[in-house]
Amino acid sequence: MARVVVQQADFDLGQEVAALRAGDGGVGAVAAFVGTVREHGSGAAVSEMELEHYPGMTERAIEAMVEAAMRRFEIRAARVVHRVGRLALGEQIVMVAVTSSHRGQAFQACEFLMDYLKTQAPFWKKELTPEGAQWVDARVADDEALRRWGLEAGNAAR
Repeated sequence: MARVVVQQADFDLGQEVAALRAGDGGVGAVAAFVGTVREHGSGAAVSEMELEHYPGMTERAIEAMVEAAMRRFEIRAARVVHRVGRLALGEQIVMVAVTSSHRGQAFQACEFLMDYLKTQAPFWKKELTPEGAQWVDARVADDEALRRWGLEAGNAAR
C-alpha cells in the first residue's frame, strides 16, 4: 500500500485504517484526522473549494513528510490521502492515519503530519463564494503550529 495518495475520488476512513493496520500485531494505537470543506473560509461563505497540485512533486513532498514523522516518532505506519479538484461543502479533503504501539506517539505523529501538510505540501487552494473565487493564503497560525515541532515555514504573509 502506498503511504501517500493524491486523488480526485473520495476515500473511506474505515477502509483506509483497516488496510493500514492489517497484519500488524504490534499496533496498539491508531490516530486519524480527516479535514473537510467548511462553510466559512477567509471571511466569506464557501460553497466549494478547488485544490490544485503538481503531480509527482506533491506526492514526493508528502512522502518526505511521512519519512520525517517515521524518524521523529515511534510509529509503525502512516497513510496520507489528499484530494484535489473541486470539492463541495462538507466533502472530505484530507486524511492522515498513523499506527503506533502507544497512543501518545500516534497522536503526536498525526498532528505533526497535519501541521507539516498545512504549511509544506505544494497545494493551491481556491475558495468559491457568492462574491467570486479567491485563492487561500497561508495562515500565520499554521506557520506557528509547525514551529512548535522546531521547524520553520514562513509561508504566511505577516
